[in-house]
Amino acid sequence: MAKKEQRIMITLECTEAKTEGKPASRYTTKKNKQNTPERIELKKYNPFLRRHTIHKEIK
Repeated sequence: MAKKEQRIMITLECTEAKTEGKPASRYTTKKNKQNTPERIELKKYNPFLRRHTIHKEIK
């Protein structure tokens, strides 16, 4: 029997861009859903705002 895939692809979207009326930047990455079942937040670069902002996981 094959093992179920633990790493899943997720999309991270900028949280600050919507409030400033700019397009939201998005990043894709993988996470281990067994170790981190909750949604993650990472600081990533937003080229539209030209600074690092908080990016949250979306579905």
